[in-house]
Amino acid sequence: MTFLDLLASSPPLFIASCTILGLLVGSFLNVVIHRLPKMMELGWRSQCAELNETQLEEVARYNLIVPRSACPHCNHEISAWENIPVISYLLLRGKCKGCQTAISLRYPLVETMSGVLCGFAAAHFGFGVAAIGACVLIWALISLTAIDFDTQFLPDDITLPLIWLGLLFNLNNVYITLHDAVLGAIFGYLALWSVFWLFKLVTGKEGMGYGDFKLLAALGAWLGWQMLPLIIILSSLVGAVVGITLIVALKHGRNIPIPFGPYLAGGGLIALFWGQTLTQNYLQLLGS
Repeated sequence: MTFLDLLASSPPLFIASCTILGLLVGSFLNVVIHRLPKMMELGWRSQCAELNETQLEEVARYNLIVPRSACPHCNHEISAWENIPVISYLLLRGKCKGCQTAISLRYPLVETMSGVLCGFAAAHFGFGVAAIGACVLIWALISLTAIDFDTQFLPDDITLPLIWLGLLFNLNNVYITLHDAVLGAIFGYLALWSVFWLFKLVTGKEGMGYGDFKLLAALGAWLGWQMLPLIIILSSLVGAVVGITLIVALKHGRNIPIPFGPYLAGGGLIALFWGQTLTQNYLQLLGS
């Protein structure tokens, strides 16, 4: 019996394996969240230098692999045992081994969220391609959420491949038909694109970024056009509640933008797991 056969025949083992995989990938997601915006900035500077025909000063190689992870305060290189998801944070008591500076709680939270959601995806979909695809979608949404909170950008390096991956997984009707996936990508983009331009024509201001269009297009490619109203409603409700809370309770300035990507991601996750049930219940209420 191969390991895959063992996973297929033992749901608890499959769930545990996906949870562990989620924890390990979650550790890498922290690297993506920290480094990808900096890589984007370096790319923009390089393009500006080319347009201005100026020489950009040489910088050390910087990507998702190089250099090794290190403490931003003392440059202490993170060893293998200090990089074990969640466990290392607890063993180090949330502090850098080199300088004792507090490590952001985000690191274990991202790892834990990735592990728990991947385990839940394994339990929800069972052994098969659907669970693996759900894990991929979860990892992308976690990364986009954190990056959008930090920078108010949704990188094309994640959103555009996510659209194509959604279409690829649905070639064999993993979640929905390819027809519904293509329409989902189209309508997802056009829905927020239309809102963007309507808001701009009325107010003269930009209400959201282009990355939001692409993220909703990606969710449409994964989950189909039928899920788009549910995703938009859920994300808008949560976004409105959070926005009003920030303005009223925390004196958050009304002119300070609030990222919408995290709420789209949350709506997408809810639709991934419970979208069909919620939609059916809603239609039954309308019919009663």
